[in-house]
Amino acid sequence: MRLPLLETDFTVELSELSSPASLLAGNSDLAELDRATDGAVGRKFVDLFNAPLPLQVTAVVDTSATSPLLNQALLLVSALGGIDGLPEPFTGEDLSRVLDQAAAKGPLTMLTVLRALPGKTATLDLSRALFAVQRLARQQKPADTLLAAQPAAAEDPALRSAGPLATQRAELTIPVAYRPQPLSVVVVRPTTGANNRLVVISHGLWDSPESFEGWGRHLASHGYTVLLPRHPGSDRQQQSAMLSGKVPPPGPEELRMRPLDVSAVIDAVAAGGLGLPPGIRTDSVVAMGQSWGATTVLQLAGAKPSDTRLTEFCNDPFDPSRNLSWILQCSFLTSANTAALADPRIKAVVAVSPPMSLLFASGAAQSISSRVLLVSGSRDWVVPAGPEAITPMSLEARNAGGGHSLVLAKGGDHFNLGSTYEVGGGVLRGLLLAWTNAAYAAGPAVAPRSGAPQLLPANGWGDTTIPLVDVTGALRERTP
Repeated sequence: MRLPLLETDFTVELSELSSPASLLAGNSDLAELDRATDGAVGRKFVDLFNAPLPLQVTAVVDTSATSPLLNQALLLVSALGGIDGLPEPFTGEDLSRVLDQAAAKGPLTMLTVLRALPGKTATLDLSRALFAVQRLARQQKPADTLLAAQPAAAEDPALRSAGPLATQRAELTIPVAYRPQPLSVVVVRPTTGANNRLVVISHGLWDSPESFEGWGRHLASHGYTVLLPRHPGSDRQQQSAMLSGKVPPPGPEELRMRPLDVSAVIDAVAAGGLGLPPGIRTDSVVAMGQSWGATTVLQLAGAKPSDTRLTEFCNDPFDPSRNLSWILQCSFLTSANTAALADPRIKAVVAVSPPMSLLFASGAAQSISSRVLLVSGSRDWVVPAGPEAITPMSLEARNAGGGHSLVLAKGGDHFNLGSTYEVGGGVLRGLLLAWTNAAYAAGPAVAPRSGAPQLLPANGWGDTTIPLVDVTGALRERTP
């Protein structure tokens, strides 16, 4: 192990990790440290390396061996060091063979897996891990700078408080031709007094509608009918099946499937399905999403995925803009060019923490036909605001404009901006309602165009727990 700052190496012999006695009698740096602590360190290391791994580990890797998602994750791991004799790149199929060899010799542990790897020595460079941590800190600085220069929006009870209408929730299914199973849809709507306006919400990777039903409940209490499709190829149930070794990770085809899910639920309403009262308009829809769901609604808004930047950047683990969301984005390399699925019925979108810097080429905003509100948390380490929101939006603000908006959530992370049904809206409730109201009030003027006035009201959509700041005006002067 190469230690950062100390500029020294620390050796560990695998043969010494089979038992506490072997380590006490060993010659490695770890053995010396073990003797200096009278065996205390050694017992912990030996227990760690000899603890049985979960039984389904081999099955999980076997079903995921050819997955682009797994291979991108292995690229990041391999960047931390090297193993002599190991192929480059080290793929999921290579890992599957190693696990099979280890399992053939007895119980699967970290020690048996390491012994099954080819070669004699391995190097773990912890300075590279430090580089990754420092890179993330740098990626969060642009958000801090913008937040410090602008005041946070105030709260308006008219936007923050639940509306006057009682709401109800139901879960229904609709058949779709492109999936083998029916599509499940959560419907949240007013019991009476609906305004016949439609909002659709798309959840993120390995999540579910339940995480965003609070958004729907808040909007429904103000008259909107809200639909939340459950994306079966990348939802929480798919994650559970994957971790049990029953199915592989979500494949590149899901980049195309998810927008089809959203369009399918709008089609169902237009056809009089889902048991909704008549009169709900489907020619003008607001779509919202979080994480991968936010990427989905950007596709529906007209942003065209492309493999251009994916091909250029996905194989470099040390790129200064690389972040965790690139694992997902780079898994779309083979499907990006066929996943342009704009739906002209969607007139405005809210995209919360979308992975997008590689998936959409520079200038993608010129193809967008819906007005976009982008929301990003200043402490999001999964989809950091710097490379995934501020830089792309700065480029588009300088090149195209269009009336799109960027709001930063001070202290927002990747998981604290949603809301369950019981909570009823969460941090973003006022912002989501203000944007939706403005989008519908604008009518045909909601379409993006050069010099278009901002849709977002000047104030009233804030939150006292996590301050929300509109930084759109500062983007034009910012150098990406």
